[in-house]
Amino acid sequence: MDTKLAWVAQSVDTLYSLIGRDPFILKNIDAFPFVHSPLHEASATGKLAMALELIVLMPSFARKLNTRGYSPLHLAVENGQVEIAQELVKMDPSHVRLRGRGGATPLHHVVEKGDVDLLTEFLMASPMSIVDVNVKGETALHVAVWHGRYGELKVLTGWIQRMTHRNAASMETEVLNKQDLEGNTALHIAASDDKHQACT
Repeated sequence: MDTKLAWVAQSVDTLYSLIGRDPFILKNIDAFPFVHSPLHEASATGKLAMALELIVLMPSFARKLNTRGYSPLHLAVENGQVEIAQELVKMDPSHVRLRGRGGATPLHHVVEKGDVDLLTEFLMASPMSIVDVNVKGETALHVAVWHGRYGELKVLTGWIQRMTHRNAASMETEVLNKQDLEGNTALHIAASDDKHQACT
């Protein structure tokens, strides 16, 4: 935990006590373009009440990247803080598509970490997040294959089938046949790495 943010582990009353002493405390933190804000800390450490209060007081914290390139939603996913992740997405579904370090979105992150239920919630909240790519040109489908996340792969392919009914050509081009920077589709990766389970 960042020692300057140790107060995040305390109560919401402590937050308001700090605001009482310095009404600009949150605004001063928000002035930095990249900062590990109190919302980042609360999201990473599972302080739900504090996170909810900070979302209300300073919603801009939710879109900020910290100095490591992660948003509060990235950190919530990384640290298994599902409730906080859900609340951040309820607040603004576009957070699912927020690009962080390496261009990875929280959707990429949840696929890599492995959480079928949270992945489903992210897709429901932000259906087109499935087309987002990281700086390597990888979709969530690529990430699922690379990390052997077959449950997540099934959810993603099911989602693609569902979306295909609406716009078949686009889904095929933007997701199924999307090549990463090395020219590989998710299917190429699965076949070349003997990840046959991904092909079934």
